[in-house]
Amino acid sequence: MTRREFLRATATGSAAAVAGSQFAGAAEPPFIDMTGIGGRNQNRSTVVCQNGMVCASQPLAAMAGVDILKAGGNCIDAAICADAMLGLTEAAMCGIGGDLFAILWVEKEQKLYGINASGRSPYDWSLKDALDMGLDSIPRQSPLSWSVPGCVSGWGLLNKKFGKLPLSDCLADAIRYANEGFPLSPIISTYFRLTGKDPSMAKVYHPGGEVPKYGDIFKNPMLAKSYQSIANDGPSAFYEGWIAEKIVAKSNEMGGRMSMKDLKDHEANWVDPVSSNYRGWDVWEIPPNGQGIAALQILNMLETFDIGSMEPNSAEHLHLLIEAKKLAYEDRAVYYADPEFADVPTEALISKAYGEERAKKIDEKRAVKNVKYGDPDLDSDTIYMTAADGEGNMISLIQSVYNAFGSQICPDDVGFHIQNRGQSYSLDEKHRNKLEPHKRPFHTIIPAFLTRDGKPVMSFGVMGGAFQPQGHAQVIMNMVDYGMSPQQAGDQPRIEHNGSSEPTGSAMKDGGKVKFERGITPEVREQLAEMGHNTSSGDGSFGGYQAIWRMDDPLRYFGGSDPRKDGAAMGY
Repeated sequence: MTRREFLRATATGSAAAVAGSQFAGAAEPPFIDMTGIGGRNQNRSTVVCQNGMVCASQPLAAMAGVDILKAGGNCIDAAICADAMLGLTEAAMCGIGGDLFAILWVEKEQKLYGINASGRSPYDWSLKDALDMGLDSIPRQSPLSWSVPGCVSGWGLLNKKFGKLPLSDCLADAIRYANEGFPLSPIISTYFRLTGKDPSMAKVYHPGGEVPKYGDIFKNPMLAKSYQSIANDGPSAFYEGWIAEKIVAKSNEMGGRMSMKDLKDHEANWVDPVSSNYRGWDVWEIPPNGQGIAALQILNMLETFDIGSMEPNSAEHLHLLIEAKKLAYEDRAVYYADPEFADVPTEALISKAYGEERAKKIDEKRAVKNVKYGDPDLDSDTIYMTAADGEGNMISLIQSVYNAFGSQICPDDVGFHIQNRGQSYSLDEKHRNKLEPHKRPFHTIIPAFLTRDGKPVMSFGVMGGAFQPQGHAQVIMNMVDYGMSPQQAGDQPRIEHNGSSEPTGSAMKDGGKVKFERGITPEVREQLAEMGHNTSSGDGSFGGYQAIWRMDDPLRYFGGSDPRKDGAAMGY
């Protein structure tokens, strides 16, 4: 396809296969925004810069990260800075009471690193304990749903190995804004109505007894104090000092199981990312205990079909995505767990042979109602942000407290709430993800990365709970199969398939339900229903996406930020 044909196909929205892979290695990027050909943006332009970039779901966080880059920090420093800012400005979705995962490209080493900074269950919390209490699931708004918060340990590991600036510099802006206040942005302001009834939450998020609104100045001096302690003393302030004591005291007060030993013994870990190739591009994810490999399983199945020949978001296209998702998530419900406690067949699950075998179960014309997990050979609410710097380093980082405001419980005087990630343990004694002492739970949050021929191409992610692998697959198809830019790939309307296949051991029934965003046409919805899909009425909103695409000779970054969020892609 010539460049002119590519532009014409992009401008008209034709389903002609404008696959970006045709332009890999060209001087021009393998995509173009509509403004470049006399059209108009659907929402925002792709941001282009040379020296560094931060994409985050709140503008003050992105700006603070860019300021760190300008001050001589690298993308690791910028990511810690932006994440700390998001823990203040978008507290419902993240914070130091939650967990963190990241994939980073280190330019000097020409290598990808992964980090798993997810916490473990308390030593004094077991399946027998839960069953003796008469539980059939772990309650959400309870310290029984707490696992050790891993975020700060992730900051420490990243800063110690790859940071250029001290942790105190990375946290300075967040401390200042927490003390002085900032105006709430429109989407984030709506979250403050979801804080529940626990008085510990009201002390932090409803100052003066009032729910802050869009444009109101919100301060969190208690969080500033916690951040300052971490800035002064490092992660030990959180896991061994007064913050740890406050966490344990609240747990004891409310009947939880968290101890000082649980916090002191916690550590984040470097891990090797895993990948599968999609039409010449290597897609990288963090291995379990997270769900990242579900995205690889979906893409392995979709690669057996000629997606690029189909209209984007046509019934033909979306049907294949839904059916591949069903198959991958059935495996997810059975096999994904902490590999230190269970036999997780990661290599087999993401193999091409297994993907081809599973793809044969897809009926191209009809939706399957009863989906069963496969049999591989056994060997076995969130923010997403990304940053890149002028040296060529890139980081894909995701951080979460699980549900909105996590467990909705704040330890006294610390200014943050604790995650309820432990709610995802199974209470089935035969399940790989069953509750056990000092075990990591199944995790939904997944950063991603794209390389080609061993070179970095894109850091990206799509927050949104169980939706995330579906979001990763949709973004990759938008870019690889349809040649969209990083911004356009996130602007496109999405679908979400929901089933009852959860990592607690249940199985999908009645084929699940398909939900749509505005922009999926009535005709497509009707066609999917005629194919046997259970479709919902109305429009939803699924996920929050950020991405940075890299090109070399000369070094340039192309950034996209999701219009579903308050954020921005910023660079210089």
